[in-house]
Amino acid sequence: MYEPNVVGDWQEYDERAGLRVRVHRLCAQEPPRGRDDAAEGLTYFSLRVTVENRGPRHLGVHLEDGQLDIRVGPDGESAFVDWRNSQFIEGYDVYPLRRATAVLFAAGPEAALAQVDVQVHLRIDEEWTGRRMWSGGLGVQEDAPSAHPAREGLACQVSNFLRGQAEEGTA
Repeated sequence: MYEPNVVGDWQEYDERAGLRVRVHRLCAQEPPRGRDDAAEGLTYFSLRVTVENRGPRHLGVHLEDGQLDIRVGPDGESAFVDWRNSQFIEGYDVYPLRRATAVLFAAGPEAALAQVDVQVHLRIDEEWTGRRMWSGGLGVQEDAPSAHPAREGLACQVSNFLRGQAEEGTA
């Protein structure tokens, strides 16, 4: 059986030399502009999709709604993607040795957030990439200790800790 790439790992497109994508910083987080009414009773989480260009020329990157599929739980339920709060990459030129990042907010049943799978289908220079990149297997965690401290999930844990310290007035 094919295993998904782990959240946080870089994935390369074979047909586009130097183009890399990763899904990272998957953590429980409320959206900045408030909850959508359609997400009532669901738990919000955020994630980032970063596109990196290690090739010789600039690439026009486009990543917006309809190019992402986020599934939660062992049955692969579709997550609610909050398009209003998400920030996409729309027609951005990524020059060599540069990156562009989309910040997405989604929501799902709290019990199903132990497993999250994300599929990304990029459009580069007005052409669709030949395949979807997908990452998954890790669940959304807010305060649990990280098994891999160097991984991006730790950044969300640290920011949640610092936010709590600031609210208490000890930071």
